[in-house]
Amino acid sequence: MRAVGTHVDLGGTTVVDGVDLHVDAGEVVALVGPNGAGKSTLLAALAGDVPAGGRIEIDGREVRAWKPVELARRRAVLPQRAMVSFPFTVGEVIAMGRAPWTGRPESAEDEDAVAEAMRLTETTGFAGRTFPALSGGEQARVALARVLAQRTPVLLLDEPTAALDLRHQELVLRAVRERAGNSTRVVVVLHDLGLAAAYADRTYLLAAGRVRAEGTPREVFTADLLSDVYQHEVEVFEHPRTGAPMVVPRR
Repeated sequence: MRAVGTHVDLGGTTVVDGVDLHVDAGEVVALVGPNGAGKSTLLAALAGDVPAGGRIEIDGREVRAWKPVELARRRAVLPQRAMVSFPFTVGEVIAMGRAPWTGRPESAEDEDAVAEAMRLTETTGFAGRTFPALSGGEQARVALARVLAQRTPVLLLDEPTAALDLRHQELVLRAVRERAGNSTRVVVVLHDLGLAAAYADRTYLLAAGRVRAEGTPREVFTADLLSDVYQHEVEVFEHPRTGAPMVVPRR
């Protein structure tokens, strides 16, 4: 997947301004930056869900050239908020991820895909409960399970850990990391720089709709750069065991 010169205007305001991005098979790429940096809008542009200038390609073809069902077989999207209007069960919601494969040979994988997604997100235990009856964190895991069940070569995830406790943040990102290990391309919006440092292969640091830096977390997460972008002094330490950067605000 790649994007060249991506440009998005919303309501007369430039939200994404000339972003170039690429994601290789097996790679987890994190989009980080302060509120209003354009992360979610960029993700929506990559998904083909908002009109965008420039060129965005999945499987070597422009996103806008794919028919909706064809696009749904190539990329799965997790929005910030999962909305389910009717009292579907958890199992039914997760199975909705298999809809793009209806009538195709891949539909033979439906049962296995749903079971694997439930295992990865630890949602098997409440498969029979209705989605509206779940807590916010449980709903977030079910929404991710639906996306994983879709089994697409590209995953686009907008803040998948936002409603989760510490344990389930780690669970979810391990699941994402495992999926990337199966040659999936993953783009994930994260606010927690520690999680991005621990799980992303590369990061794009955005500010005011532009890419301020791109590279591994160790290359991008420097105290001077982050302090400038976030407009708050931070300190960066090396984790004593993993060597990953740890970012903490200076107090």
